Amino acid sequence: MTDERIVEPGVSPEELELDAALRPRTLGEFVGQERIKEQLGLLIEGARARGETVDHLLFSGPPGLGKTTLAGIVAHELGVGFQPTSGPALDRPGDLAAILTNLEEGDVLFVDEIHRMPRAVEEVLYPALEDFKLDVVLGKGPSARSLRLDLPRFTLVGATTRPGRITLPLRERFGFSPRLDYYSVEDLARIVRRSAGILGVDVDREGAGEIARRSRGTPRVANRLLRRVRDFAEVRHDGAVTGEVARRGLEVFEVDEQGLDKLDLAILHAVVEKFSGGPVGLSTLAAAVGEETDTVEDVYEPYLLQLGFLKRTPRGRVATERAYRHLGLRPEGALPLA
Repeated sequence: MTDERIVEPGVSPEELELDAALRPRTLGEFVGQERIKEQLGLLIEGARARGETVDHLLFSGPPGLGKTTLAGIVAHELGVGFQPTSGPALDRPGDLAAILTNLEEGDVLFVDEIHRMPRAVEEVLYPALEDFKLDVVLGKGPSARSLRLDLPRFTLVGATTRPGRITLPLRERFGFSPRLDYYSVEDLARIVRRSAGILGVDVDREGAGEIARRSRGTPRVANRLLRRVRDFAEVRHDGAVTGEVARRGLEVFEVDEQGLDKLDLAILHAVVEKFSGGPVGLSTLAAAVGEETDTVEDVYEPYLLQLGFLKRTPRGRVATERAYRHLGLRPEGALPLA
């Protein structure tokens, strides 16, 4: 499916710029994930007091929960440089070597989607993480020789939606590996009000709450829904986002009361109607809705699992009774829904 959805990770450059503008820059501004914030605060304060770099960090969790934001906050709190890249962008060992040799003392190197880093690149990273050394091979064949370069001390911050795909040798080189959880409605409402203030949007408590309830537990989605509701409020109303305006706006953009969009509902309908409630394999399900398997598994399925609409079994995905109720349907042989 090629149409853009407001809950998908792929967005325009303008949306990315707005996302960056809305990002908090300090731990004090960051809403939610209270235990992780406390733990990071201790790590940062301790490293700062000792004049050392922070241990290497690995943030995991579904997309849009603040992994990139927290990496930037670590660099900001330490007053050091922030060098972002991603696993797929590090195609060859030389790509990583170029970045490492240009780091300054204490810098934070952020690698998004670190589980997608090639194995050859990963092996170059091991001595850099442990000893702050870089092994460079000069020449080829029998005349090749190895040269070890000193690197400035730095902190690697990795982010992943698939922690199970990170190899054990790499995982063991991180000193702290927190997992970010979905946000509460209360925290999301606070994020919506904060973002509304930055964007100059007049939103009342009920309007913020309505957006928060449909945000899939994800701040990135909350900010996107706020921008869409802002458009609706400015074009069809007086610009103020009340509870009623938020409800009508989200209906226009096809986001239901549980935060499900067209693809979420397509997935549920496919399992229920095309495959009789399941079980159905991931690749078959992705093909049925015309989407990539990684997108279904990483972006959509975690929220449907959290809501209790799907469950994973050894034979595939199965729709639950709650999914049938949400669709207004009933399993075969079940009594009519009240």
